[in-house]
Amino acid sequence: MCVYIASLNSGSNGNCYYIGNDNEAVLIDAGISCRETEKRMKRLGLLMNKVKAIFVSHEHTDHISGIPVLSKKFQLPVYITSNTLKYSGLIIEQHLINSFCAHQIINIGGLSITPFPKSHDACDPHSFIVSYNEIQIGIFTDIGFPCEHVIKHFQQCHAAFLEANYDEEMLANGKYPYHLKKRIKSSDGHLSNDDALQLYISHKPAQMSHLILSHLSKNNNCPELVHQLFNTHAGTTEIIVASRYHETEVYKIAVRETFQNKPKTQKHLQLSMF
Repeated sequence: MCVYIASLNSGSNGNCYYIGNDNEAVLIDAGISCRETEKRMKRLGLLMNKVKAIFVSHEHTDHISGIPVLSKKFQLPVYITSNTLKYSGLIIEQHLINSFCAHQIINIGGLSITPFPKSHDACDPHSFIVSYNEIQIGIFTDIGFPCEHVIKHFQQCHAAFLEANYDEEMLANGKYPYHLKKRIKSSDGHLSNDDALQLYISHKPAQMSHLILSHLSKNNNCPELVHQLFNTHAGTTEIIVASRYHETEVYKIAVRETFQNKPKTQKHLQLSMF
């Protein structure tokens, strides 16, 4: 009983995350082209016919631009709130549109997807937990600050995609206009490296074995800087920085057997390349 996760792309130029088991999978957002999604999945050995649905976090272009073609070509249901659909401008075949509400559990085969509200400058933004048996995967990107919903669900994750969008010093000294810097740093903007690290240090669950740092800014962050910052505090968690130019590896998440000679951590996860 395993879950396979990968970032197909992560950044302001497009976001798309794959989570699945041996039988079915879902995409969280589809902000790269259908062709590029197919190419990257093929390189990773992931089968498109296992993807059963697309879940939409919010209406910004870097999260939805690939949906119309991808959904139509593969007849994929799109789970999207009515307000997000209204403001997205997406053209989706009517029979493929599925609305959802916060905290409503949606079952896709053996996968259970739970959306919950997040703080971002969109009309009806949501983050997601994807569960399979005992394994929980969190997708926490495009968040202005770690609200109570994010903290609660982060504490239950075995692996997570966590936004680390900008380095505060790089943003302050960069060329962005003041209004854009203010937007990024606001409670409806994006999560800084320091805020993401504080969330990780303060609320990391014992079972979290894998953290994929996501949605890095091209101009206000540095992958090496982020990796070093988190790796210093990683403990047993493997830290990976998702790229805005290519896919990550696929990571296999499996719950180990319980051993009687381990009194405290009776169950934990072993992650490896797939």
